[in-house]
Amino acid sequence: MPDSSAIDHGAVTTAGDAHAEHPSYQRHHFETVEQQADASAFAMWLFLLTEVMFFGGLFTAYLIYRNWYYPAFVSASHQLNVVWGTLNTVVLILSSFTMAMGVWCAETRRRRGLVLCLTLTMTLGLVFLGIKTVEYKEKIEKHHVPGQHYSLQSFLDPAHDEAALAAGDKPLALDMARHTEIYFSLYFAMTGMHALHMIIGIGILAFMIFRARAGAYTGGHVTFVENFGFYWHFVDLVWIYLFALLYLISRHQ
Repeated sequence: MPDSSAIDHGAVTTAGDAHAEHPSYQRHHFETVEQQADASAFAMWLFLLTEVMFFGGLFTAYLIYRNWYYPAFVSASHQLNVVWGTLNTVVLILSSFTMAMGVWCAETRRRRGLVLCLTLTMTLGLVFLGIKTVEYKEKIEKHHVPGQHYSLQSFLDPAHDEAALAAGDKPLALDMARHTEIYFSLYFAMTGMHALHMIIGIGILAFMIFRARAGAYTGGHVTFVENFGFYWHFVDLVWIYLFALLYLISRHQ
């Protein structure tokens, strides 16, 4: 008759061997690494879907108000610096490229390349935020931040404003000029939320750089880097829409 203790010992040993075969990055509630990667990718796409709905609501509000108060939105858009907006667009496109190269480096197990690409991506993100800070500073100086101290001077008398004068704006009636505050409310809401996503992304990048230097993400487990790449590309894509809506469309009556 077989020794039950020997059978139990063999079963435990077999289970232990099977458990030992699992990679260290595989969570216990997933049967395979592929299943874990699929679940992570699905969760990321689901998260991005909620982001699309969020920004989609802001875009829809902008288009509705633009249709209602077209002259006010045209004059207000002239207060934005297209050069700064274009430069920021180029910066984010470059950051998408460096992020894509970072994913490639993780997949091909190039630790130094991964650290370099993540560092460049974070640096470009900081450059973007720096340019946006310059733009915000200008809006504060012109009193174009919605609220108690919002100024209509640039729209009632364009001759006293360089941007309005260069654009050839005509004075707006008082009731229409007041609607420029709606434009800047949407401007700060949309660009502010986008900047917040950038700040969060830069924080995650700093964490990833720290771990990548220790050898993480180049041992075969690249799901985290890939999913963050999706997030970063999405944030860049949102900016392209913001650039078109806020800086380019309706700049001429």
